[in-house]
Amino acid sequence: MFDRILIANRSEIACRVMETAARLGVGTVAVYSDADADAKHVAMADCAVHIGGAAPAESYLRGEAIVQAALDSGAQAIHPGYGFLSENPDFVEAVEAAGLVFIGPPAEAIRAMGLKDAAKALMVEAGVPVVPGYHGEDQDDALLAREAEKIGYPVLIKAVAGGGGKGMRLVEDPAGFADALASARAEAQGAFGNADVLVEKFATAPRHIEVQVFGDGTRAVYLFERDCSLQRRHQKVIEEAPAPGMTDDVRAAMGAAAVRAAEAIGYSGAGTVEFIVDGSDGLRPDGFWFMEMNTRLQVEHPVTEAVTGVDLVEWQLRVASGEPLPARQEDLSLTGHAFEARLYAEDVPAGFLPATGTLGHLSFPPGVRADSGVRSGDVISPWYDPMIAKLIVHGPTRAAALAQLARGLEQTRVAGTVTNLGFLGALARHEGFAAGEVDTGLIGRETDALTAAPDETPLHRVAAGMAVLGLCDQPEDAGFALWQPMRRRVTLSRAGEDLTLGVTVTGPRSQIWDVDNTEIMLEHRGGCWQAGGTPVPDAFVSDGSVTVFDAFGITYGWLDPLQRDTGAAGDGNLIEAPMPGVVRAMNAAVGQTVNKGDRLALLEAMKMEHALLAARDGVVAEVLVQAGDQVEAGAALIRLEPEAGDA
Repeated sequence: MFDRILIANRSEIACRVMETAARLGVGTVAVYSDADADAKHVAMADCAVHIGGAAPAESYLRGEAIVQAALDSGAQAIHPGYGFLSENPDFVEAVEAAGLVFIGPPAEAIRAMGLKDAAKALMVEAGVPVVPGYHGEDQDDALLAREAEKIGYPVLIKAVAGGGGKGMRLVEDPAGFADALASARAEAQGAFGNADVLVEKFATAPRHIEVQVFGDGTRAVYLFERDCSLQRRHQKVIEEAPAPGMTDDVRAAMGAAAVRAAEAIGYSGAGTVEFIVDGSDGLRPDGFWFMEMNTRLQVEHPVTEAVTGVDLVEWQLRVASGEPLPARQEDLSLTGHAFEARLYAEDVPAGFLPATGTLGHLSFPPGVRADSGVRSGDVISPWYDPMIAKLIVHGPTRAAALAQLARGLEQTRVAGTVTNLGFLGALARHEGFAAGEVDTGLIGRETDALTAAPDETPLHRVAAGMAVLGLCDQPEDAGFALWQPMRRRVTLSRAGEDLTLGVTVTGPRSQIWDVDNTEIMLEHRGGCWQAGGTPVPDAFVSDGSVTVFDAFGITYGWLDPLQRDTGAAGDGNLIEAPMPGVVRAMNAAVGQTVNKGDRLALLEAMKMEHALLAARDGVVAEVLVQAGDQVEAGAALIRLEPEAGDA
C-alpha cells in the first residue's frame, strides 16, 4: 500500500478520497487554486500545494504542475478523482514517466474508450451489443441523412467526442435532420474541437442503466447496476441501485457484457459501462445497448458502495498498489436499495442556472451520508461545478430507501444561496418515480410540477421576522421595555413585494404577530415557539436575507433597520428610532445646521451601537430626547426644519 498519495482534484471527490486514505493510514496531498486556498479539501489533507489561478486551465488542468507537486511532496501515486484530468491519457503517461503511479486505468484503455465511434466498433468485436446506428468515418451530410432513414426515426445525433449532453440532438423526423446536424456539429466543435458525429436509434422510453466494473488489467468483475434515468438535459439528478424492475437474467446479461467490455481493453481500476435500455415493455436480455464507458470513478459510485458494502476507493488504492482484485464475482452480492441525490447551487425558476454565494449555513440530518466539499461559511465559486453535496441513503427496500431520501432532503438545511433542494424533494415524492416509472424523459414531462414554488404561509413570515428581530431565543426577562409590552416592526420582501409585519412581545414566553391584519399568537412551550400547537420553523439570517428552514427553504429579503436611511421615515423631516434601544449620545442641538451624513445621535440596540445620520442637509428644529433615554421603535428623536416648498 502507498505511504502518501496526491489527489489531483478538489471539493467533494477530493474529500471523499481523503476519507478512505485516512482510514487506511495513507497520507494525502491536496492541490489547490487561488480560489480554493481555504477549501475543505485543503484543510483535510496532510499537506497542500498551490498550483495556480482560479480558472481550471491555470490550475487543475495543469498536468505538469500537478506531477511536480506530487514529486515535491513525496507522494508515490496520483488519484485523479473525476473530471479535470481523470480521463486524459497524456496525463496518465506523464504521471508514469515521472516514476509515479496513476490510480486508474492505463492510457491505452482511456484512449480506446475516448471516442464513441471507435469505442462502439471495439465493443462489436468484443460481443457487446451496441445501439443500431451509423458510426463510420464518412461525415458527408447526405450520407448521414440516408443512414438516419435506414435506422428509422426518431434518431439521436451525438458528437463522437461528446459528453454531458453536448453535441447531442434528438431528431423526430427527416425534416428536422439537416438543422439538427448543423447545430450538433457546431456545438461539438466548440466543446471538443471535433465536429464528427454518429447517428443512433433513439429508444422511445429510454432508460439509462450503467454497470460498475472493476479490473486488475487482466480480469474484471461487475458490482451490479445503477439506474441513472432521472436526468435533466442529459445530466443525472438522482441515481439508484439496483435498477427498478431488474431481473436476474437481465442483470447477468448486462454484467457479463460490461465485463467483456472491460477485459477487451485490459482495464484496471474502477470504471462504468453505460447502457441505453428500452423500457417500453419491461427490461429484457436483448433490450440493452452499449452507450459509452467512463474510465474513472463515477460521481454516483456511493450507491454501489451502499448496496455492496464495498469501498470502491479502497479497491482503487489496493489494485493500483499492486494487490489483486479484492473479490471474485461469486463473492459479491446486493443488499437493500440505495439512492443518491445531487444538491446543487442553482436557480431552478431561472432554468436551473448555476448560482454562487456564501453558504451561511449548511447541515444534514443524521442517517444520511452526505459527501460534500464545502462547509458553512464557504463560498460557491463561479469557477467550478456548483455541487454542494451528494445525499446518499440506504434501506432494506426501494420504498424504504426512497422515504429516507425524501425525509433527508426535507431536513437538509442550506442558507446563503439558491439551490435545487426543493426540486429534489419534489422528485423524491413524485408518485410515478415512487412506482418505479423511470425513464430519461420523466423530468421533462413533469417540469412544471417539479419546479413549482413552495407554498408560503404567514407562519413562515413570522419565523423570518422572529429571526431578523432576534426574538427566537428569549431570556426570562426579555420582551419588555420599561416593563411595558414591546412593539416592533420588520419589513421583509419576497418576489418583489414588501411584507411589513408587526409584533407585540407580551412576555418572555408570548408574542402576538400581525401579518396582513391577522393576529398570530405565539407561546413558548416544550423548548420551542408554537402557534396553536404548530412549531415555528427555525430560520437563519445572513446579509440581506433570511432563510426559513421549511418547505426545503423559503428565503426572504430584509432591510436591516440599523442600516436603513433613517431620515426617510415619517414625513421626511423626522429622525426615528429604527428599533427599541437606549440613546447613548445626542449630537444635535436646536438651530444647528447639519449636512447629509452628519451623525446626529448614537443609539444602542441589539447589543450594537448605531449612528443615526442626517438623510439630507437642513436645520435642527427640535431635539425630542436626550442621552440616557430608552425609546421604542419608531419613536421620534429629532425633527428638522421643513425644506423650502414643503406644505
